[in-house]
Amino acid sequence: MKEVGLFFGSFNPIHIGHLILANYILENSDMEELWFVVSPHNPFKEKKSLLSDHNRLDMVQLALKNYPKMRASNVEFALPKPSYTIDTLTYLRERYPDYSFALIMGEDNLENLGKWKNAETLVKNHHIIVYPRVFTRSESPDEFQRHKNISLVKAPVIEISATEIRAMIKAGKNVRPMLPPEVFEYLDGSAFYK
Repeated sequence: MKEVGLFFGSFNPIHIGHLILANYILENSDMEELWFVVSPHNPFKEKKSLLSDHNRLDMVQLALKNYPKMRASNVEFALPKPSYTIDTLTYLRERYPDYSFALIMGEDNLENLGKWKNAETLVKNHHIIVYPRVFTRSESPDEFQRHKNISLVKAPVIEISATEIRAMIKAGKNVRPMLPPEVFEYLDGSAFYK
């Protein structure tokens, strides 16, 4: 079985924090590939500041061109909206029966995993790799935090957010150091996020 990590996100835009995390996880696991799954619309997020699906996919493809073990995936573009992780995983498992898919998520998402569609099935059937995030924890630990299929990795804590990058672009500030060079070039001179 080929192990593939799935890093879901809106990638609005993809930034160096995403690449640092993905590279760390690839280099410190048995994964052969890591796919950035560009989500058309996260059911927990508002849609107003979201660039088009294809603009975000283009940026991810540009950002990954020098990373042979990483690839952009548009698998959710053709699936019903809003996208639910369990439905995407079911589709991928049918399409790639020889692959084993691991889910990559931030610690903040793990805390809300109980609210996800078919969360129990998701955890039972997939390895979940959780990277650290700085966030305010709730009082009660989530039931999934000690599940055998969930691994917490000591990846670097990257406090760069796409929300902050969009706000900086809108304010005319320099975001070059936060973005892969190809993504900066793609956005520079465009009206995106302005």
